[in-house]
Amino acid sequence: MPNITFIDAHGESRTVEGETGSTVMETAIRNAIPGIEAECGGACACATCHVYVDDAWMPAVGHAEPMEEDMLDFAFDVRPNSRLSCQIRIRDDLDGLVVRTPERQG
Repeated sequence: MPNITFIDAHGESRTVEGETGSTVMETAIRNAIPGIEAECGGACACATCHVYVDDAWMPAVGHAEPMEEDMLDFAFDVRPNSRLSCQIRIRDDLDGLVVRTPERQG
């Protein structure tokens, strides 16, 4: 199972195992990662699972699709590496993925 590292706004790091085929958001919720609220449950209907993908991982993860970009308009402190974690599907080649949570959601 791929490992995902979540780094919060204070620099605290937590590495957890993600299940291939699930999403980064689902992994965060299952592991009680602070900073991921996921109010819509992963339907891409809110922006409360916003994360910053580590620059080194952006080529593998890719950029947001148009629907996700629209939702990111509601996120706090959007950056070029911003993604909604509900839209990042975990694959074996994402083992070691690093994402950061913003100071606050929404």
